[in-house]
Amino acid sequence: MAKIGYIRVSTEHQETARQEQIMKDYGVEKVFSEKLSGKNTNRPEFQKMINYLREGDVLYVESISRLSRSIRDLLKTVDILTEKGVSLVSNKENFDTTTPQGRFMLSIFAALSEFEREQTLQRQKEGIAQAKSRGVYKGRQPIKIDEARFKAVCKRWTAGEISAVEAMKTLGLKPNTFYRRCKSLGINPPQSKK
Repeated sequence: MAKIGYIRVSTEHQETARQEQIMKDYGVEKVFSEKLSGKNTNRPEFQKMINYLREGDVLYVESISRLSRSIRDLLKTVDILTEKGVSLVSNKENFDTTTPQGRFMLSIFAALSEFEREQTLQRQKEGIAQAKSRGVYKGRQPIKIDEARFKAVCKRWTAGEISAVEAMKTLGLKPNTFYRRCKSLGINPPQSKK
């Protein structure tokens, strides 16, 4: 378990001394610091910090607003930390996910995040329905595949000359598209040799 700190101020003219002292008080081992706006998470040190964090680490911040000024970005960050198994401690909000109260707060954040995702999906469905009613939405266009080339590559695959991964790479297809097309053309995978 490592203690990781993140410090952010919005402009070059602002000082980080107060936040640095907070990190020292917590005994933080590694600090990521930058002087950039928190309007989004497209910040070099923020991204380095997210990539650096490992399961069991604790992330310390002076306040939640240091992570993000956007609720949506903050909820996304909390999701990432949760997936990584990283705890979060915020000095200003007295927020510590290593405690039962902090985990409760985290569950509230997670619920808000899920609610936001569901709202977004609902708005998307409504928008598609409106577009369809106006005749504007046509849906996702099918991937155009040269059938002769597809069959030639699949012939090599079924003969055991190349792997399925190589066949997909050659055709530039993802697995679900590749196998769906094989099924529609009656092409069966090669039988494994016993």
